[in-house]
Amino acid sequence: MTHVAEEIASQPACWRRAMQLAPAGLPQAGERVAVVGCGTSLYIAQAYAALRESAGLGETDPFAASGYRSTRRYDRLVAITRSGTTTEVLDALARARAAGIPTTALTGDPETPVAAAADTVVDLSFADEKSVVQTRFATTTLVLLRSGLGLTPAGLPEQAERALVQDLPQEVLAAGQFTFLGTDWTVGPANEAALKLREAAGAWTESYPAMEYRHGPISISGRGGVVWFFGEPPAGLLDQVVTTGATVVTSDLDPLADLVRAQRLAVALAEARGLDPDRPRNLTRSIVLAGS
Repeated sequence: MTHVAEEIASQPACWRRAMQLAPAGLPQAGERVAVVGCGTSLYIAQAYAALRESAGLGETDPFAASGYRSTRRYDRLVAITRSGTTTEVLDALARARAAGIPTTALTGDPETPVAAAADTVVDLSFADEKSVVQTRFATTTLVLLRSGLGLTPAGLPEQAERALVQDLPQEVLAAGQFTFLGTDWTVGPANEAALKLREAAGAWTESYPAMEYRHGPISISGRGGVVWFFGEPPAGLLDQVVTTGATVVTSDLDPLADLVRAQRLAVALAEARGLDPDRPRNLTRSIVLAGS
């Protein structure tokens, strides 16, 4: 079994552990917050920001770490970094500190430069990974952040266990193109699902806010393709997708648990194509730029 397959399977246990944590440094109600990350961590930042704002707990802006706007005044910067070494994340933390903004980093490896770069470090090393492809660290981080908002369903780990054993439809496994759609906070999981299939299997994937899909991207959908909704499809859109001939995927699972199914699909596609999902082409565990 590959490392990534083992790590996907371990998510229910990681989520249960995260739901028991109440670490210092998480944003308080009313704070204006920036959340930064790169790649997968950016998509978790997007989901958290949408959840926090929708709950009325304060303005929350997600940024790719390289695009963090240190000229804006925030009450806190939250950085998500599995490795603790990513160049852009460390730079964002340094810029926030220079501006006098308190910083919190959630990391899988607290024995890295991020420990000195952030004011508060949340240790999620129990969810760290051997695979380059990130799965359980990202989802565990979002479970922790959702729990801090009071928005994690009590039975979420059990839903993840269901997602681990549900059969993936044969027409999905045989598809040549995948579009993942989300609304509000589930846009982040949709983006992450598309990234997983690209990283692990080199698949043709796209992702959009669900209603944006109708403004152009629907033109690529057809037989041999998949349109996968995270959460309930917007009224009227599902019928329009069905008319394209694409296979439609929906689920009654929490969208984060449904992401587990997409992770499994990424591994299955990689193995079917003779690829090693632990070692995606041109990627490394952390991006550290020379001269940084």
